[in-house]
Amino acid sequence: MAASLAKASTTISKLLCLLALLLLTSCGSDNPGPGIPNVPVSEQINVNSQLYTRLRQDGGYVYLNSGYKGIIVIRQHANLYLAFERACPYDPTATAPCGQVEADQSNLFIVDTCCGSQFNFQGGVNAGPAVYGLRQYRTVLNGSLLSIFN
Repeated sequence: MAASLAKASTTISKLLCLLALLLLTSCGSDNPGPGIPNVPVSEQINVNSQLYTRLRQDGGYVYLNSGYKGIIVIRQHANLYLAFERACPYDPTATAPCGQVEADQSNLFIVDTCCGSQFNFQGGVNAGPAVYGLRQYRTVLNGSLLSIFN
């Protein structure tokens, strides 16, 4: 009887540890990065406009004066556009131009030139010190009208 009680106790302990591990790992994945204020974003742009000619080719990007420190919109292909907050998740409160990302001159990655953090065009971290990816906004393309919002 004591052996079966000890075995049940061990099983319950393992289940509790597994549950705790799941809870801890699930919390980190939704974290957009420390210190970036959550500001309302609701923008619409016409991707065929003369103002956004760079968005006519894959890998093209434009900057918008919206969000916390601006938004970078990147064309993945004709039907997919991504939009990211320009605040660097490493130190988003740094005084401009620090703490603000921009496309590198090579157009191969996005960088905060002050801290050296680099991000790919899907918002993921290529090089630190940043450990969080760029905050992504939602995008919906309806014809040539791109809506960007959170």
